[in-house]
Amino acid sequence: MAPTTDHSPRSTVVALVGSESEALLAGLHGLPALHAMSLRGADPAETSRVLANASTPYVVHDADPLEHVAAAWVELFGEQATLGTLEIEVDTVLAQFDAGVVVMPDYYIVLGPDSIDGTWRHWWLGALAHRAPSRVLPVEASSSALRARLRALPASRPWPEPSEWLPHVHFDIPDRVGLRDEPGAA
Repeated sequence: MAPTTDHSPRSTVVALVGSESEALLAGLHGLPALHAMSLRGADPAETSRVLANASTPYVVHDADPLEHVAAAWVELFGEQATLGTLEIEVDTVLAQFDAGVVVMPDYYIVLGPDSIDGTWRHWWLGALAHRAPSRVLPVEASSSALRARLRALPASRPWPEPSEWLPHVHFDIPDRVGLRDEPGAA
């Protein structure tokens, strides 16, 4: 299905995730060529409109279009939810992508990865990073580390289409995702 509305951002979009995102976003205000804003909890369609209308080369925000998928994945492996819950969240976000209501950020910056609970850390640095390793970047939760990372975002292949991998995300097992058996290993 073709998107009904084009809210494609012209800027490079960076999503901050982690408990320190709000405070660190505030510290980015005033940097040239960068617009920092809190969009967490905003309506996804409004978030897409804001991102599409940004006129700076970089936009840094704290809204994650995969937030509900991530929570359902973590809950599935924490035995707090069922596979059906994860499937519903995946179907919902895929419909939003198809309708042009949400957009995938170009980069995720994971703040303070050492302080993130185990299964959540496996989501960010395993299941999600497995799809585009140079697009999920762990960073110490400090203003100087964040600024340094933003000045040196790596060039890499773009994200694969979410419809190609999200329906299979339940096969990404914490502690195993991204690991490959060595050739000839028994």
